[in-house]
Amino acid sequence: MTRVRTVLAMRTRQGCEERFEKEWLAAAEEIRTLDGCLHQDLVRDADDPRSYLIISDWADRERLDAFGRSEHRDRLLRMIRELRESAQRNTYQVLHSVRSEAEESR
Repeated sequence: MTRVRTVLAMRTRQGCEERFEKEWLAAAEEIRTLDGCLHQDLVRDADDPRSYLIISDWADRERLDAFGRSEHRDRLLRMIRELRESAQRNTYQVLHSVRSEAEESR
């Protein structure tokens, strides 16, 4: 089993940033309960507040793909699609993760 990470770059429509964040958080709360979902982050570009990355880690490609084909995904992400101007997704195999000493001591 090889962990995978998806990175979805999205640009929101003008004036939709706050609503986009709220809708993402609501969807993420449900997605986190799904089999195989390990972690999710929403990050915003420090210089362009309409540009976001959605980063999610999954236990393996099979479970990510199963989620990607599901009606559940379509229902959860329908509103987000309406708030965005563009989107691009890439999926990566996680080969190594190195934590800082401070992170490990928590």
